[in-house]
Amino acid sequence: MTKIDIIQNVHEKLGFSKKDSSDIVESVFDIIKDCLAKGEKVKISGFGNFIVKEKRARRGRNPQTGQEISITARRVLTFKSSQVLRKALN
Repeated sequence: MTKIDIIQNVHEKLGFSKKDSSDIVESVFDIIKDCLAKGEKVKISGFGNFIVKEKRARRGRNPQTGQEISITARRVLTFKSSQVLRKALN
């Protein structure tokens, strides 16, 4: 499913125009992105949690050459599904 599919579903199910549906979906994604960029946790009841985690710098290896390299510290996004979503999938 793509963002365009989500917009189309909002348009069909809620009856908004495609422009309004697009604005709604874009606004929701922008709010989520802004919260995650600040390091905040995003919890959507019945769906799951998006969490930003800090990864420390570490040593790694280039798999092609075997040469050791330094992997810089970074932030990663993780998602943990809710029990409701897991039950729906199973």
